[in-house]
Amino acid sequence: MTEPQEARTAGPITVAVTRTVSPDRAREAAAWARSGQDLISTYPGYLGSGWIRPDPSSADWHMLFRFADTASLDVWEKSAERAWWVSTGQGLVEHGDQERRTGIEGWFDEPAAVEVISAQPRTPPRWKQMISIFIVFYPLSVLANYLAAPLLGDWPIWARVLVTVIVLTPVMTYLALPFVTRALRPWLLRGR
Repeated sequence: MTEPQEARTAGPITVAVTRTVSPDRAREAAAWARSGQDLISTYPGYLGSGWIRPDPSSADWHMLFRFADTASLDVWEKSAERAWWVSTGQGLVEHGDQERRTGIEGWFDEPAAVEVISAQPRTPPRWKQMISIFIVFYPLSVLANYLAAPLLGDWPIWARVLVTVIVLTPVMTYLALPFVTRALRPWLLRGR
């Protein structure tokens, strides 16, 4: 035996609405969305809402809003304020699908794809990068030339430089530069 519809929706209810917005009208649509959130937030039983866009160039906007129960949601959906707000979006947004969810079912489906966008790494100014490289490169070059002189002394200059570069590149890349950049990190990133 199934329980009555009213009993199943007595708890919190979430509504997911999809809207289509032309990317060149995103600022207007964002203002329209904020005005809707300002209106909905004044209604009894309102628990929260938000807009989600997959990326800045996407035409799809997804709104989620939540009410304490179906009765509170019905008051909002039948209100003159909501009707007015929806009408102000005519020509700006196209109204798409709408889903109602009770509880948490369906919100934790495994995603088809996951993309992680990291924050832009902070980089030091080029002049600080240059100093960091010089601090490592000059002493290593002097040491390599001093140690290689007895072995490569009679070789032409281009061959001596080639051998020292081949030997020093991995040392610089994997050992010396990482060590120096860790040691100088506070100075390198100061002011960034």
